[in-house]
Amino acid sequence: MEAMTSREPVAGDTARERAAAAPMVTKPITADPGPLGLGAFALTTFMLSMYNAHLITQKGLPTVIAVALAYGGIAQLLAGMWEFRTGNTFGATAFSSFGAFWISFFLLIQLKLFTPDTPVANAAIGLYLIAWGIFTTYMFVASLRTTAAVALVFILLAATFFVLGIGNANGDVSTIKVGGWLGIVTAGAAWYASFAGVVNSTFGRVLMPVIDLKERVGARRT
Repeated sequence: MEAMTSREPVAGDTARERAAAAPMVTKPITADPGPLGLGAFALTTFMLSMYNAHLITQKGLPTVIAVALAYGGIAQLLAGMWEFRTGNTFGATAFSSFGAFWISFFLLIQLKLFTPDTPVANAAIGLYLIAWGIFTTYMFVASLRTTAAVALVFILLAATFFVLGIGNANGDVSTIKVGGWLGIVTAGAAWYASFAGVVNSTFGRVLMPVIDLKERVGARRT
């Protein structure tokens, strides 16, 4: 609820003083949805990348599918919607888009629209991943005016998409494994950015630096 403060007017108050004494409304502060979006992206990417790197048996893949819908998809999409409220165009575009990515990934697996490991399926998945790599690349350019931590996530993610796209298009398991390892590193970078956002906000000071690139660009211009 909105907080309100006031005082009782007394005789002799001028109009200006009475206006100053009127109830004041304090708008509630909107929390930063960025750490949620980054955390959702990091955890889901980490789990899928462990399978892509063949560090875990493929029989456990259903756990990734469930997390992809609930956390990587829905939670991240919500973070993107909340970013619109904060006026953050970059965050709104990124989290909404990657939330949709994980939901579409869930649908691709669950609906079984392709016969696995066929030339048609490999080419389609390769195109799907490369298209996301293109999107991530131009988002990386935009991220150069955010923080170094976020920019690192996007350059690593773009590389991950392209490598996985090429690997899937060619049915090359070795290339897919490389993409899996890149995904694990990407998840680590995203987790750091999420952790920094939560810790720095909670403690009210910078304990984990993320390096504000916008401030550095402004400092060079002055």
